[in-house]
Amino acid sequence: MTTLALVGIGIVMVYSTSAILAADRFQDPYYFLKRQAIYAGAGFLCMLLAMFFPYRPLRRLAYPILLGSILLLLAVLIPGIGYRAGGSMRWIKIGMFSFQPSELAKLGLVIFLAYFLAKKDEKIREFYVGFLPTVVLSGLVIILVLKEPDFGTAIFLGAMVLCLLFISGARVIYIVSAVLVLAPVGYYFLMNAAYRYRRLLAFIRPWDDPTGTSFQIVQSFLSFGSGGLFGLGLGEGRQKLFFLPAPHTDFIFSVIGEELGLVGTMVVILLFFILTLRGLRIALSLEDRFATFLALGLTLMISLQTVINMAVVLGLLPTKGLTLPFISYGGTSLMVNLTGVGMLLHLSAYAERK
Repeated sequence: MTTLALVGIGIVMVYSTSAILAADRFQDPYYFLKRQAIYAGAGFLCMLLAMFFPYRPLRRLAYPILLGSILLLLAVLIPGIGYRAGGSMRWIKIGMFSFQPSELAKLGLVIFLAYFLAKKDEKIREFYVGFLPTVVLSGLVIILVLKEPDFGTAIFLGAMVLCLLFISGARVIYIVSAVLVLAPVGYYFLMNAAYRYRRLLAFIRPWDDPTGTSFQIVQSFLSFGSGGLFGLGLGEGRQKLFFLPAPHTDFIFSVIGEELGLVGTMVVILLFFILTLRGLRIALSLEDRFATFLALGLTLMISLQTVINMAVVLGLLPTKGLTLPFISYGGTSLMVNLTGVGMLLHLSAYAERK
């Protein structure tokens, strides 16, 4: 029910935030709404399939899934296959619809890490046998995501890998060392792209250039500030009137704050909190290490991205380009996250049978 509520809120807010934009760009105010409804239907179908798909065969499929993720990420970089939008090659377009391989790679990496960490068990504490192979194999996916370029998703994947390594019992000194070694690489990618550097400046000093570099985050602040306790009312927000960029995708939570107020945002946060707690309870109820890591990874995949997205729109992190799970407009993300929920429900049913 929690997931259904989040998807329902998402569909309503996608229409509220995108109707004027869709009417202006496509002469159809329902353009994004109709597509999101289709994505939701397909996502719930994926969730149902995942609920009844046994998790044990995923062990044998871990390496093929990782390989498939890598091949898709390579394919998106090939001209004629990959679809460029906004200066990045992040999509593969098939007919009217497109999908993001990096979203599929999130789920693929979770499945692989669950298998690999469970297999290594106590050996994960050994640098050359456990820790390093995990970082290298995960790094292949992250590097390809960086090549798109998609710095935000790469940072998210890296954080997810390190969290799972910590949970699995890897030595903290290895994790800290990995962060210190990779920090210069992150700095290079950050400073090598002017738009990333501008995002960093907008984060550090948002009010220095409110009509230029910091325009998006300042408009987000105005959205939250004007919402008050109960909001301006559903559909009554003003920032979506071509003021706040990406109101139906990355910054949809800002419009929720404006139209539904503090109460509305707290309801959304509570729903995500309940979903996270439920995922953790499922993980702790499982005796199979692979199933436990799978449940933890799936929960982290959703909750970590939620925290990052909310932190960004509140100005607590630099802009990352990550959507709000279940709520932001986007087909691949919605379908992948609903598939993850289906897998969690399957693991929950398995734990109850045991």
